[in-house]
Amino acid sequence: MENLKNKILSYTAVDPADLTYLFQFYRKVQLKKGESLIRPGEQVNSFYYLDTGCVNYYKVEEGEIKVLEFYTEDVFFTDLYAYVLDKPAASFLEATENSTVYAIDKMDVEHVFRKSHQLERFGRLSMQDAFIRTFTRVERLNNRTYEERYVRLLEKRPGLIQRVPQYLIASYLGLTPVGLSKIRKRLVKS
Repeated sequence: MENLKNKILSYTAVDPADLTYLFQFYRKVQLKKGESLIRPGEQVNSFYYLDTGCVNYYKVEEGEIKVLEFYTEDVFFTDLYAYVLDKPAASFLEATENSTVYAIDKMDVEHVFRKSHQLERFGRLSMQDAFIRTFTRVERLNNRTYEERYVRLLEKRPGLIQRVPQYLIASYLGLTPVGLSKIRKRLVKS
């Protein structure tokens, strides 16, 4: 819980008593590789903090996996669209490696936010951060070539390449595995 505490405090100051109160609502979830937190059609009633591991956020369209994001250590996440609008999920959240996640139910989040303005501020700032990350990713995809996307991934998240299968990396970049292989070969030659 120390990592979770530090993450919360990176957004705003929170009194120790309020943190203690908040932590009673979090539950630890151990995920094995391939295990899902959320599947399409399920209600999204929790917000998550990823302590260790990697979680793949993806959907399946016409039988193909379309990776939307990889969440790695020290990040808050959920299927934000389904969570905020109280709609069933249209995507998966699945561990790509053994992972430790802390979950808090939406009902508890709302209760805690009513009790503490500091925690409510943290919630607003963390939600804004999640939105900005999503918006920025969409902008990057729309304004960069496939090769630029791959190079940026290598620069910003180099460890992800070793942690996630290449076909999922390709999907994340909007490529086929063959397309990713061609880009990698071109970059090695240059």
